[in-house]
Amino acid sequence: MGATEAKTVHSPALTYFSMLSLLSLCPPFVILLWYTMVHADGSVVQTWNFLKQHGLQGFLEIWPRPTAIAWKIIFVYGAFEAALQLILPGKRVEGPISPTGHRPVYKANGMAAYFVTLVTYISLWWFEIFNPTVVYDHLGEIYSALIFGSLIFCVFLYIKGHVAPSSTDSGSSGNLIIDFYWGMELYPRIGKSFDIKVFTNCRFGMMSWAVLAVTYCIKQYEANAKVSDSMLVNTTLMLVYVTKFFWWEAGYWNTMDIAHDRAGFYICWGCLVWVPSIYTSPGMYLVNHPVNLGSQLALYILVAGILCIYINYDCDRQRQEFRRTSGKCKIWGKAPSKIEATYTTTSGETKISLLLTSGWWGLARHFHYVPEILAAFFWTVPALFNHFLPYFYVVFLTILLFDRAKRDDDRCRSKYGKYWKLYCNKVPYKIIPGIY
Repeated sequence: MGATEAKTVHSPALTYFSMLSLLSLCPPFVILLWYTMVHADGSVVQTWNFLKQHGLQGFLEIWPRPTAIAWKIIFVYGAFEAALQLILPGKRVEGPISPTGHRPVYKANGMAAYFVTLVTYISLWWFEIFNPTVVYDHLGEIYSALIFGSLIFCVFLYIKGHVAPSSTDSGSSGNLIIDFYWGMELYPRIGKSFDIKVFTNCRFGMMSWAVLAVTYCIKQYEANAKVSDSMLVNTTLMLVYVTKFFWWEAGYWNTMDIAHDRAGFYICWGCLVWVPSIYTSPGMYLVNHPVNLGSQLALYILVAGILCIYINYDCDRQRQEFRRTSGKCKIWGKAPSKIEATYTTTSGETKISLLLTSGWWGLARHFHYVPEILAAFFWTVPALFNHFLPYFYVVFLTILLFDRAKRDDDRCRSKYGKYWKLYCNKVPYKIIPGIY
């Protein structure tokens, strides 16, 4: 990846700008989002008026200090997930070949870890050993601790990349800021088998999404002695989505997040802090704002959401099956149309990739982002439209995925050259068929 990759991802000037913006704006935004959802009735105007009145001093007052209980919750959860990642049995899965010709090997035990996590968490509540409402009541302190703890963790990754890289897929761009932001290593590991990115992205980040969705549901139940249909729809759809993720986790290891983005501030801080706070925020809002949708509307939203999650899954499944069989499979009942693209690795080897141009992948080059954005809309819409803030995640996700589509197209253009041009002629739309 090195200096050249850093340039192809974004120009150094843009990297500086985005890194300094993320470093300076994201941590306070996480705290402001939590404060607004929990203490300001979900109203951006209320928070704005408070800050206008009290200024920086007021902002520092609402920023919770990390407490011993917050650190304890994070540590126990992190240690539990790390133990499951190491201990639970799983199928041996190979990742894609990296630019240096290295092929990472994983143990696919995500679904088992997910099942054990949720059963353990709900059992602790059911048998009155630990009440998940404690997590909600200390959420601000937990986010605060995650913000600082994850920053330290990113410094550790930067030093490790310099001193003890895990594979040949590492290196410096010669620029400290770019190295820290984009990361030094593609596949950092502790020892032979503990994959750091699988831990941060999947077992800490995505798992926390499910754990917090359940937490919000239990908190509303404990506060009101019942769960609103809006909260049930939100929690169900989020859990269906996260279940889909762990069911397909081995496929995720072939995506841009794992196979192309290095382990730095951009991806690791995002998974450790942004996912548990921003991705779960519609549920966080619903805790104190139960909406009664009525069974008919609730059912419509639920079915629409599940359909979107299924289409998103089927897109990924289609491509995975196509790759696994080297194109010798049926797609929508007939043989797939494809482009055979040759490319050269950094070591000078010539390799062949098959580019799928039919099925979902014939509609647009990144069509799978459409059902993903719609699914996020459907698990947010139970909050209705009294406040904008619950929809921040949908807006953020749209920007993120459109940016990712652009980065992926740029990367493929430089990798495949004329074959990519051929592919774009055959599948002209980037994300939305007929529009964009």
